[in-house]
Amino acid sequence: MIFQIMSIFGKNAVMFKIFKEFSGYFFMLRKTFTRPQKMKIFFRRFFEEVEAIGLDSLGLVAILSIFMGGVILIQSAYNFQNPLIPAYAEGLATRDSMLLEFSPTIISLILVGKVGSSIASELGTMRVTEQIDALQIMGVDPMNYLILPKVMAGVFIIPFLIVISMFLGVYGGYLASVLTDAIPAGRYIYGIQYGFEPYYVVYALIKTVVFAFILTSVSAYHGYKTQGGALEVGRSSTKAVVYSTIVIIFFNLVLTKLLLN
Repeated sequence: MIFQIMSIFGKNAVMFKIFKEFSGYFFMLRKTFTRPQKMKIFFRRFFEEVEAIGLDSLGLVAILSIFMGGVILIQSAYNFQNPLIPAYAEGLATRDSMLLEFSPTIISLILVGKVGSSIASELGTMRVTEQIDALQIMGVDPMNYLILPKVMAGVFIIPFLIVISMFLGVYGGYLASVLTDAIPAGRYIYGIQYGFEPYYVVYALIKTVVFAFILTSVSAYHGYKTQGGALEVGRSSTKAVVYSTIVIIFFNLVLTKLLLN
């Protein structure tokens, strides 16, 4: 069966390359999600990755969210000057923009550049310096030992970052309304309270979990399969960012259609 598939794709180098990448990625996942040999070591590495992926990204997420919330509010106030537009429009637009798209999707794409490239570079460096080979010689499964804590930590901590981003984005809009007099602060508060749908938060968190899994696992895959030297490590990091971004954008479309249909 495998040889038949290879013969079909062999006629098209691009399709064969895509098939090879997908098969390698899913093989990595199968090897990664096995029971850790020592749970104590797994949890130690898990919390180390939580700090590296989540806590070290908190400042960047906070700054981006506050300023983006303020920008959305100012742009909304500038464009919603028609007297027929209701008074709650600016606050509602800021709230829903942060909850539905900016926090779960844009922040995830930004984390691809920070977290994803870091994961790919770390694993790529370990591969070219033969540290991964050393783990195999010692009888340690490198995929389970190195990749599983990163993926689980990303899926665990990134949703917390997104919730913080939502709150700070809405608060950034409030600061903009107070500091710039774009709209009265009371009008903004009324807008963010108007017609609130709790499902929007659930929708955002579902997307976030999927995006967190994608950015950590795809980046780990490209870093793990690095071959060569320092130049290839840089290329693997670039591939990790590019492919993670493409896959996240694709699943953003699919999940939006499924969850908001």
